[in-house]
Amino acid sequence: MPIQESKVEIRKGLKDVHFDRTKTAFIDGRSGTLLYRGFSIHDLAEKSTFEETSYLLLYGSLPNRAELDKFDTELKSARELPDELLSIIHGIKHAHPMDVLRTTVSAMSSLDPDVLNMSRNAVLEKGVRLIASVPSIVAAHYRIRNGDPPIASNPTLSHAANFLSMLFGTDPHAEDSRLIDKDLILHAEHGVNASTFAARVAASTSADYYATITAAISVLKGTKHGGAAEGVITMTQAIGSEENASEYVEKVIANGGRIMGFGHPVYKAVDPRSLHLKAEAEKLAHRKNEPRWFSILQAVTETEALKKRAKLGINPNVDFWAGAIYSLLDIPDDLFVPLFAIGRMPGWTAHVLEQYSKRDILRPRLEYTGEHDLLYVPIEERG
Repeated sequence: MPIQESKVEIRKGLKDVHFDRTKTAFIDGRSGTLLYRGFSIHDLAEKSTFEETSYLLLYGSLPNRAELDKFDTELKSARELPDELLSIIHGIKHAHPMDVLRTTVSAMSSLDPDVLNMSRNAVLEKGVRLIASVPSIVAAHYRIRNGDPPIASNPTLSHAANFLSMLFGTDPHAEDSRLIDKDLILHAEHGVNASTFAARVAASTSADYYATITAAISVLKGTKHGGAAEGVITMTQAIGSEENASEYVEKVIANGGRIMGFGHPVYKAVDPRSLHLKAEAEKLAHRKNEPRWFSILQAVTETEALKKRAKLGINPNVDFWAGAIYSLLDIPDDLFVPLFAIGRMPGWTAHVLEQYSKRDILRPRLEYTGEHDLLYVPIEERG
């Protein structure tokens, strides 16, 4: 039977397809606007903390002092990893950090006697547990793979400062802690990106909470989603000095390659998150007395080829400057994506909560374009 002309509208990548409504985040890519629960990302980045932003995303409003103190106490009490999880990390210590994170989060379901409880209060409780535990998993694995014992959490430190403390075993510089705190805020939520969509698909099937987050982590590992910051550092090292930036960019573009950290599926204006990290990267580079990395990246943005692309809406995104910050803080390249996951935990959880409140399973369709009514030939008669 001949294939009839299609009357189905195909939206490749589901671009601009709205499958539901949300109160979690608003993004206007044309104006470069990002709101969490109605609050400007600029206000949150400059005035909030990751703990307060997490509360906002989970509960829908900014907390008062008593509410924030209670939430902070809950987070701090959930930081320590049980021996069963540490044993798993030891057993797979040579794996990629994202594989370790995915496996350990999945295993957490076996330690939760209430794993199948998907009520709002139960998921919020589990969400707090994972927001607190994910930094501990990343830090513990980093130390275990290097032959060092994990560092116990410090209840006097903030979420961001405690992560740096568990990672390096020293009290972090206050400015470094605040910088990671700001980075986590900027990564906390961003609408239905690929990993969030994966979490919502899983939630729509009534998969348990740990399964939804495992799905999100799995998708975040993909280089087209979470790997840009690591790619930016690789690019920066390849360029070597700001004088080589123009030649490098022109060569990559001429060969059909991609300049890492440029462009975004949503933003046609400047990614509002990148504005904060660019300013912080410059300050950090000078504070660390290592201005070369910032100078190389700045030179990349000023090449004629990329200036032309900027007129087409292709600008540096949040990952372009994040990679430089992580590198200047001596965070290993393969921890860049896990750090993204640490920040995105409250956003993923907020979306899972929204999806659990819906009745529909997410099941888009594919238009079939193959053959029809082929004759089945028994295997004995096939040539």
